[in-house]
Amino acid sequence: MIAKILPIDQLLSALSAERGAGKRIVFTNGCFDLMHIGHTRYLQAAKDLGDVLVVGVNSDASVRSLDKAPDRPIVPEAQRAEVLAALGCVDHVVIFNESDPLRLITSVQPDVLVKGGDWAIDRIVGRDIVEARGGVVKTIPLVPGLSTTGLLQRIRSAAK
Repeated sequence: MIAKILPIDQLLSALSAERGAGKRIVFTNGCFDLMHIGHTRYLQAAKDLGDVLVVGVNSDASVRSLDKAPDRPIVPEAQRAEVLAALGCVDHVVIFNESDPLRLITSVQPDVLVKGGDWAIDRIVGRDIVEARGGVVKTIPLVPGLSTTGLLQRIRSAAK
């Protein structure tokens, strides 16, 4: 599992070999804090769009730079990456420090860029880069009523 978690240079080398073998590279990214069934269904659907699924995981510092609660992430980046790497549908995991994955997408050059259905296609970071290379950008419907934020709210309410 840990072998799936790669620094960017090793990831790009692995992808070069996979691309050379004619494999279709799919990329998605997110915080993946407190993994739930919505995450696993989303990742499996993303994998179904190609041959190799690369998951970019926001680092702890990156999560804190987003509009999340001040105590997020709950689960440290190394553990979030390891949980993702344990999934059979995930081929590679890379942690990134920026607030958005633009630099990572530019480096990875995926054939398919995927985000959750809560994203409008024209607002997906990296869309222009992927489409300029002849790639496609897709959204995958979310599991209704299921989110990490919602889970945290239920946990906090139950603890009161």
